[in-house]
Amino acid sequence: MTLLIVLSVLAVVALIAGLAFYLAWVGTLLGRVATILEECSESVRRIDADAERIGPGLGHVNRSAGTVAGALPLLYGFAEEIVRGASPVPERPAVAVPASGRRRSRLTAAVGYRPAG
Repeated sequence: MTLLIVLSVLAVVALIAGLAFYLAWVGTLLGRVATILEECSESVRRIDADAERIGPGLGHVNRSAGTVAGALPLLYGFAEEIVRGASPVPERPAVAVPASGRRRSRLTAAVGYRPAG
């Protein structure tokens, strides 16, 4: 009978210890979450303060952006004309040939190569 009482007490102690450990673990996690949420709240407050400062100038920014957006087709046309006038392979002046003529290499003659001209 005493063994049954001892085992019951041990089971209750183990259950209470497990619950205590679980509650401590959950408390730690909730503490971390609270810290992160507090940092997020501060970030949101800063963003809100910055947005309040930016808010009055947004009308001007939107008008300027509209003007730029309206000018984009004209700028695109200018860019197309510039690209059309440009050549991807520019014409280069002829390579200057020395007055003494082309230099001949004996190595090419040794292998039987004879350049044209």
